[in-house]
Order: sequence, then structure tokens, then C-alpha cells
Amino acid sequence: GFIRTYAEYLGLDGNRVVERYRDEIIADGAEQSLTFPTVVPENGIPRAAMKGIRSSSEPYALLCAQTMREKLGATWGLAETGASGPTGNRYGDDAGHTCLAVTGPVERVITLETGDSDREANMWVFAKAALDLLRECVEENG
Repeated sequence: GFIRTYAEYLGLDGNRVVERYRDEIIADGAEQSLTFPTVVPENGIPRAAMKGIRSSSEPYALLCAQTMREKLGATWGLAETGASGPTGNRYGDDAGHTCLAVTGPVERVITLETGDSDREANMWVFAKAALDLLRECVEENG
């Protein structure tokens, strides 16, 4: 069950993988044990890297920007995390709170508080601030 299903999930021929497993592992008399892969969240940041870091914070924004830059093999990374509204988040930040990070040849992290609960308006402000921060870093880099 598990080996076949996991192989097919990975795009492999499940029957062939099970056959090879039986030929190489079971036939040798080796003890059978399965090691399950570590779950990596959709954002690509392993849970261990998150230890002591909360979402909607400058350290988390920086970690996200660094992770995406590395994952994509890019020169620059840009990330935003916060509470766009209409309410705050579970960490106690009010609506209109965001942390923005740029990483690359120049690295910078800022926190922005709009004091506004209008979700769409905050999203526009956050996007502009993120792009302005990226532009400033690129210009500083020359």
C-alpha cells in the first residue's frame, strides 16, 4: 500500500517500485523499516526553521524572503506578512499591520502600521510599500 501509493504520488510506476523494493530489500533478509518524509509547509520553510519565530513579525518576513530567494535561485527576495483586516490576527497585531522584508545584495526589514481596518486599502498600501522597499534596496545596491 504505502510504497506503491507514495511512488505513484511521486509520478513513478508504483508496481515497479514495489517489485524493486522486494528484490533489493526483502530478498536480502534486511529488516524492513519505512522512514516517512518530513512535512514541509507549502511556503517551503521547514518547521524547525520557524522555532521561536512567529508569523507577522520582522524575523518571519526575513525568513520568508530568504527562503523564496534561495528556492527560486533569485538575486532578490521579497516577502510580506501581517494582518490586512478587517480584524487583527491571532498574534495580537491590529488590522493594518505588516512586516516587509527584502533580501539579496542589500537586506532590509520594516514594520508598517496603517491604523486602518479596510482590507483592500491595506493590501494596496502593503503592496506599494513592498515594491518601494525593493526599489530602494536595488537603488542602494547600484
